[in-house]
Amino acid sequence: MSKLWEKGYRLHEVIERFEVGDDVWLDQRLAWADLLGSIAHARMLGRIGVLTTDEVARLEAALRDLLAEARQGRLTLTVQDEDIHTKVEGLLVARLGDLGKKLHTGRSRNDQVLVDLRLYTKRALLDLQEAVLACAEALLDFAARHRDLPMPGYTHLQRAMLSSVGLWAGAFVEALLDDLALCEAAYRLNDQSPLGSAAGYGVPLPLDRAYTAQLLGFARVQPNVLYVQNSRGKFELAALQAAAQVAVDLAKLAEDLLLFTTSEFGFFRVAEELATGSSIMPQKRNLDAVELVRARCRWVIGLQAQVGTIVAGCPSGYNGDLQETKRPLMEGLDTVTACLRVMALTVAHTTPDPERLAAACTPELFATDAALQLVAAGVPFRDAYRQVATGAVPVERPADLVAALARRSAEGAPGNLGLEGARARLQAERVRVGEQRERFEGALAALA
Repeated sequence: MSKLWEKGYRLHEVIERFEVGDDVWLDQRLAWADLLGSIAHARMLGRIGVLTTDEVARLEAALRDLLAEARQGRLTLTVQDEDIHTKVEGLLVARLGDLGKKLHTGRSRNDQVLVDLRLYTKRALLDLQEAVLACAEALLDFAARHRDLPMPGYTHLQRAMLSSVGLWAGAFVEALLDDLALCEAAYRLNDQSPLGSAAGYGVPLPLDRAYTAQLLGFARVQPNVLYVQNSRGKFELAALQAAAQVAVDLAKLAEDLLLFTTSEFGFFRVAEELATGSSIMPQKRNLDAVELVRARCRWVIGLQAQVGTIVAGCPSGYNGDLQETKRPLMEGLDTVTACLRVMALTVAHTTPDPERLAAACTPELFATDAALQLVAAGVPFRDAYRQVATGAVPVERPADLVAALARRSAEGAPGNLGLEGARARLQAERVRVGEQRERFEGALAALA
């Protein structure tokens, strides 16, 4: 198949394979977006008089046929195809003759890949946010079920103060809900249409960029055509940064679960169908999936560094370096979404051991309580602190741990978790994400 840039000479095969890299495999996932972007561009060319009504209709019909083939897995790429844009144009020319050559009027491959990546990223961010909400809901349900179940709280991995399973799980609920704000910011950045920027400097045609933005379900046009090209990689980085924040919280959750399910702690048990075994030790049940979550989340944190260093090293305008941002974007978003699903499942199949938790609530957890009792009797806090620290005042574990939790009544403390507020916030976020999904998918369905 001829290249879109072909000028009468054959590219050396070593250079061709090196430049294409993984793009043919990655572009396979962008086929749907490229075809929808082409339908929108064809309609716009008809709107401004570059194509006739009949030509638009024939192009749309052919592009829809290709879209059906892509959905059925029958539109495949090879190294010789170079990318999805070249593949589609070659197929259109084969089916429509010269009409297939007209579609690229006023458009650059830079336009196309940006549209493809924006559409892909919007859908992936919606998937990610839905997975965040599902994981947060699993944790919220877990927190509500075990709201008043005492457990030790730790600092420096040493027993510190009385906590509860509800407080522990609720902390991750709020963390994930905060992460949604970053996901939403990344979505808003990617919700700008780049189509019509050409190679970054516009074209001498009255392209109707607002029209194609509307057709493709974008909230707005990204105005400055040079910045459109400069934002390649930057907007992908924003999506990865949001995903990396989720990954930070998931890695901590995974680490806690792995620690608290050891025989040394024994605070939690995870259903055996979520564990794998050892090839040599018959007794072993290992939470390998949770360990992989811990590792893969740390790996995602590194992917944002890859993209950031690539983008920061480029001058204005398109540069071939930016091709290398595609794989980390896809891998990062895929990985975090998959990790969220694993952790939601794991939390839903986790059971606390009340006896082991209570046994770990030893007297030293109540040292601060003892000091505050002295404060209530009029002793300055620093003096009370020293009396307890030196053993002058003994520290005892209260008989009723649940009552001790209830005395921690400040907002957000174990006796006043505010889980109802977290649930209301979760439901509001679910409505927001659902409305975004409906607007986006509705526009694409109408176009297709």
